Amino acid sequence: MKYKETAIKVIAECSRLLLGVVFIFSGFVKAVDPVGFAIKIGDYLMAFGLEKLDSFSMLVSFNLVAIEFMLGVCMLLGVYRRYASLLTLLFMAFMTPLTLYLALFDPVSDCGCFGDALILTNWETFGKNVVLLAAAIFAFIYNQKIFQVYTFRVYWFVALWAFSFCILFSVHNYRHLPILDFRPYKIGANIPELMSIPEGAAEEEYSYSFVYEKEGKQQTFSLDDIPEEGSGWAFVESKTTLVKEGYIPPVAAFNLYDEQDTDRADEVLSDEKGVFLLIFPKLEKANDDYVDEINSVYDYALDNGLSFYGVTGSGADAVTRWKEYMGADYSFLYADDILLKTIIRSNPGLVLLKEGTVLGKWHYRDIPAEEEVKEVMDPYFAPGKITLKEDRPLSTNLLTFAVPLLLVWVYDYFRNRRRKKKD
Repeated sequence: MKYKETAIKVIAECSRLLLGVVFIFSGFVKAVDPVGFAIKIGDYLMAFGLEKLDSFSMLVSFNLVAIEFMLGVCMLLGVYRRYASLLTLLFMAFMTPLTLYLALFDPVSDCGCFGDALILTNWETFGKNVVLLAAAIFAFIYNQKIFQVYTFRVYWFVALWAFSFCILFSVHNYRHLPILDFRPYKIGANIPELMSIPEGAAEEEYSYSFVYEKEGKQQTFSLDDIPEEGSGWAFVESKTTLVKEGYIPPVAAFNLYDEQDTDRADEVLSDEKGVFLLIFPKLEKANDDYVDEINSVYDYALDNGLSFYGVTGSGADAVTRWKEYMGADYSFLYADDILLKTIIRSNPGLVLLKEGTVLGKWHYRDIPAEEEVKEVMDPYFAPGKITLKEDRPLSTNLLTFAVPLLLVWVYDYFRNRRRKKKD
């Protein structure tokens, strides 16, 4: 019996650690890019015919991510063991059948459970969820054997702080750019290199079959046994099947078209001086409160002989209206709005390229004002290697979350110790 109890305790603790770490990681990487998760929620809604609810995607993104992060923290630290394990079990009981449906019918390419940080196939996601569901069942049944880091008196603070921190963290990443960029167009990335296929990379493999008909009967032949002419077989159709996927570059396509429908991407990516791209995924929904800041960067580009383009996924009519109302003198290029949303999570957002390398990215709230633009931009064009500054280092955010929990643990530990002495 003693060995059985020990085994149950060990498995329960392993389940706690697994669920806690996975839920915290999953919640954190989605909180880094709440706009990206909202886009994924929109994909789900579209796949299930619920497009009318798309306006709630951002709100759902904030709260779902915070709940997931909070559950992970509670499981990891043994806080509200019964309720946390029950909610975790319910969460996995919903997600596991859903991901099975995704794996079988593929309405969404990937579930988005780890954002852009780690992309799994739908079958990999389903397998992962089966393991987590088993761990959730075991953790729920034996939740009282899970280790508690805190006493019951401070449970409320741990849960509330985890939820509140994740909400605030998500909102900050929404109002500015993500603190970590998991997409191909992060600062320092060279777009032409990301589009290239390495020498010796795996190539796509296909199988070919051909359908012929004779005397009202159809038969399928391979490439090696196609009927000869005069045999009486009449060709009906050919079929091509992908047997093995080849290497897919991180950037599959990067096209920027001008008003004459000419692709200007090569020109932009080979610009040696530097080019500013003011990106509008949807010009009709673009924030127009920072036009003065945008114009100051445009003036800086003109004064220094740099190229400046607006790039949008909207049509020519929207561009005309923007130019008329905002007095914009810069030329516009056109691109797929999905590409533009992938490049930068801001509408508009400013990107600085030099010879195809991403040197800088700014959310519209962070575009430098007229009195700051030279101070901000000049270092990017100074001789020598550019040192890119990190405005919000990850360690600062981790400490902001961890220090209050540590202080509360110290307080809780010594208070509980004094209480035991009195008893």
